Formats: sequence, C-alpha cells, structure tokens
Amino acid sequence: MSIVQRIATAGSTAFSFELLPPLKGNGIESVYRTIDALREFDPKYINITTHRSEMVYRELPGGMFERVAERHRPGTVAVAAAVQNKYHIPVVPHILCSGFTPEETEYLLIDLQFLGITDLLLLRGDKARHDKSFIPTGHAHATDLQIQVNQFNKGYFLDGTQLRSAVQPFSYGMACYPEKHEEAPNLDSDIQYAVQKVKAGAEYLVTQMFFDNQKYFDFVTRLRAEGVDVPVIPGIKPITLMNQLTVLPKIFHADIPEAFASELRKCTTDEQAAEVGVEWCTAQVKDLIAHDVQSIHFYTMMATQSVKKVAKAVF
Repeated sequence: MSIVQRIATAGSTAFSFELLPPLKGNGIESVYRTIDALREFDPKYINITTHRSEMVYRELPGGMFERVAERHRPGTVAVAAAVQNKYHIPVVPHILCSGFTPEETEYLLIDLQFLGITDLLLLRGDKARHDKSFIPTGHAHATDLQIQVNQFNKGYFLDGTQLRSAVQPFSYGMACYPEKHEEAPNLDSDIQYAVQKVKAGAEYLVTQMFFDNQKYFDFVTRLRAEGVDVPVIPGIKPITLMNQLTVLPKIFHADIPEAFASELRKCTTDEQAAEVGVEWCTAQVKDLIAHDVQSIHFYTMMATQSVKKVAKAVF
C-alpha cells in the first residue's frame, strides 16, 4: 500500500514524522527513542532523511592538510530497514541529487528493492556548506532524479540496459514551497515546477515548513487551479529555541507571523520559547484539520517532545 493509499484510508487526518539517522559513530538508540515517543499517535509512515558528504580538511603527519569528503550521518537505507523491521511502520527514505551521482542513486534503488522498501521522497537537496551555490554532483534538479526513478520503474538502468527481473515500482512524493524555493525567481515559476513534478509522476507533495496557514491555503488553491489533485501535505515544525525566531526564516525562508514573533520576543528562556512554539503549532494543526487536510507531517529535529505535546492535544 502506497503512502497516498495509507492517507486515503486513514479515516482521519494522518500523522507522520521525520527522523534523522544518528551521527557517525553513534548507535541507533536515539532513533528508536524518537519513534517510541511518537508511535502512540499511529504514524502512517516515517521519513528517513539523507545527508550528503561535506568537504573537510584533515591534518596529515608533518603539518600538511588534505581535503576529503566526510558524511556525518551515514546509513539512511540501513536505518530505514531497521525501523521497518522493528516497528512494521512504512518508511520513506529521502533520495537526493545533492552529493550523489546517478550511479550511486542507481545502486541505492537496487538496495531498496532488495529490502522491499518502495516508498521514496525525491529531493534536490541543499548545497554543500563550503559552496556559495548549489553545484550538481550529477542531477541538477529533482525532476532529473525523477526521470531516473521513472526509468528504473520501467525496468531500465542508466545505461539503457534492461533489468533481468521485474521490480516493484517505487511510489514517491516530492517537495513544494508555499513561500517559494529560495532559488526560484518568483512564486509563479515555483508553482509551475510543482505542477511539472506531479505531471511526471509525483503522487503527493510535501511542503517546506511554514508558520502561516493562510500561505499554505493560498498555495494549495493555486495548485488546484493548475489541475494538481494529489495530496499537498503540510510540513510542520514547532519552534523550540529562542534563536529560531531569526534562524528559521534565514535557513528555510519561512516567514514567522508578527503575532507569533511578538510572543517569542517576550521569552527569556528556551523553555518559554518551546511552550509558545507548542501553543502556536497546536493552533496551526487544529486549523489545518478544520480545513479537512488529509495528512500532516512533522519535522522532529530537536523537537520530538514538542511534537508529542502537539499530537497529544490534537490526534
């Protein structure tokens, strides 16, 4: 059963959330703790993020340095398999353009087929930290990655040769941006990119985080006017730290409404900010449900306990 089918048959607004693989050298226990904290809310699926390698300088004997690629959060496929095996909850690993060659992606798809994991979220991914702008390792756009997955679903490798055995086609969603992607020249063009993704096979769209529901509602209205009829799943994150008032708009290009910002400015501790974040997020989710949103996806990084409080109040 695909993610869209699970959402459609949920009977009420579906709950899902995102996990980060543990940092290199750490065990998987932190992943399990997050799931244990949230599994009571019957998640219909769990996303597993993927992280590209970053260039770092390593000191050599004699005082010289070499520039090498290092991945701080390896193991997305392994974490996805472990979670699905332990909890029997569908998992959705992220597949990125950023930091991965098409050949690496092909082997990733093969591994996922072996594991019976056939739900994906296709993303371009962020630029490398050391780069001023996004520099493709292979695919330049998520829609290019989409073409590769579509070809694999038809039974063909990158070089055009045919797979020797039938595959279970991958179902996938893709990202969208109610306040436009940071590199898009305007929202009109970003709408067209979202339309293109759906026409090419995306079964659903997941939004970047937002804090103003009206922007989401307006965005969905525009997509529907363009003929997009797939679920547009709101991605939600409760603010947990005082500095996120300025950090999140800078990183994710999501506006914080003045009513919310005003309350956050009154906070003198992160604990107070987290309380305000839960209140705002709870109101957001209740409003989304009141508008018959089929599914809500939570970004849990540094926010598991806040997400739990919101879910307890709503689901």
